[in-house]
Amino acid sequence: MLQNIRHAIVGAVLLATGAACAQQAPQTPELTEKWKDKSMYSIQTKALDGTAMDLSQFKGKVVVVVNVASRCGYTPQYAGLQKLYDEMKGKDVVVLGVPSNDFGGQEPGTAQEIATFCSKNYGVTFPITEKSQTTAGKGQSALYEFLGTRTGKLPGWNFCKYVVGRDGQPVQFFGSSTKPDSAELRTCIEKALEAKAPPQQSAAGQSPATKS
Repeated sequence: MLQNIRHAIVGAVLLATGAACAQQAPQTPELTEKWKDKSMYSIQTKALDGTAMDLSQFKGKVVVVVNVASRCGYTPQYAGLQKLYDEMKGKDVVVLGVPSNDFGGQEPGTAQEIATFCSKNYGVTFPITEKSQTTAGKGQSALYEFLGTRTGKLPGWNFCKYVVGRDGQPVQFFGSSTKPDSAELRTCIEKALEAKAPPQQSAAGQSPATKS
């Protein structure tokens, strides 16, 4: 009980100070060089159940990457995220949840506990990765290192959102308070959808248009 109260107080303080919007991501020559020719499609992670998740499976789609948590004031956004996914998956839009315990200790659960919570309370069917570190420093996930390097922004709280374009590059960052049904997020997604999808590569590494 005391722990829950402490988490709520920490969350309220961060919200009041504006930290829920974004944190500045490290911008170093080393990180710039590491990611300069890469896209989100080059990253491999794990799904919530521990199986391999190759993010290249989303090539050509618009992906909304969200750091999620089960005990946050923003947790009800799960419902909006699922609605967004249901409405737009037929238009090549994917919601990708990334559970994280970085802020206020608000995602303490095991993978099974997270999966059960999401399914039971919000009927979540969009893909979810393993629990990951979004904040900069040792242990940060490759996905968030990439997103932070590209945009200069990292989550300052749970339920921050990146819209990633069809080419695997982040288009825009949105803070926790931007709801899944907000006009600004939907407009960003629609504009990203207007971009042409990159050509699919054949097994030999050539696009169909360039094969002889």
